[in-house]
Amino acid sequence: MAMRYLTSKLAQQIDEELMGTVGAFSIDQLMELAGLACAQTLATVYGKEKYPRVLVCCGPGNQGGDGLVAARHLGLFGYRPTIWMPKPGSKDIYKRLKTQCDNMRIHVIPPSQDTQPLKDALASSDVILDAIFGFSFMPPVRAPFDAALPLIAGSGLPIVSVDVPSGWNVDEGKADALALDPEVLISLTAPKEGVRKYKGRHFLGGRFVPTTLAEKFQLNLPEYPGISQIVELPLADEAQKL
Repeated sequence: MAMRYLTSKLAQQIDEELMGTVGAFSIDQLMELAGLACAQTLATVYGKEKYPRVLVCCGPGNQGGDGLVAARHLGLFGYRPTIWMPKPGSKDIYKRLKTQCDNMRIHVIPPSQDTQPLKDALASSDVILDAIFGFSFMPPVRAPFDAALPLIAGSGLPIVSVDVPSGWNVDEGKADALALDPEVLISLTAPKEGVRKYKGRHFLGGRFVPTTLAEKFQLNLPEYPGISQIVELPLADEAQKL
């Protein structure tokens, strides 16, 4: 059976069950596992010998939290991450995740509406982890990200996007003219409808999904290899044939 792609409504329902009495996960647990999968994906495609300097671009929501976790793991993997987070999340979890990065001596660019710090960071990076917008994104892209996305897209650096590329709608795909076109995508839990036709290398990080929920929602998730937190999915053209 073909793997199920999730609408925004269904993805939200699964998240609620994962963190409810059925799944019994905390947001901290899920963010840790998601961020680890993101870091492992980047490390799988872009080895630290050639791409040691990772610019982790974080938004203020759960997507940004995944990015902070990924930055910490990338530091533990031997990369040299830098975090760009112009609008830090206000919840306690984001503050704790940022402190964890500080304790790893990961450089965090001070929040600013000025694009120059981002330009400088792009000039001294080898690869970008896009953790700006999550599946709740609704266009248009607003400040300060409206000025940032063209700089990121025009940097010439490879981009790894988390769950859905920034500027894409979870149901409809590329929804904004400023949307990013990453070389690599790491879907979380299960792929979303909006990325069904995504053409780049596509990975899944959802090894935390309990068997009971996978069966209930008929996700038909692929088998993960060995002890890996990620599995590579077929290219879009190949997936259409399955």
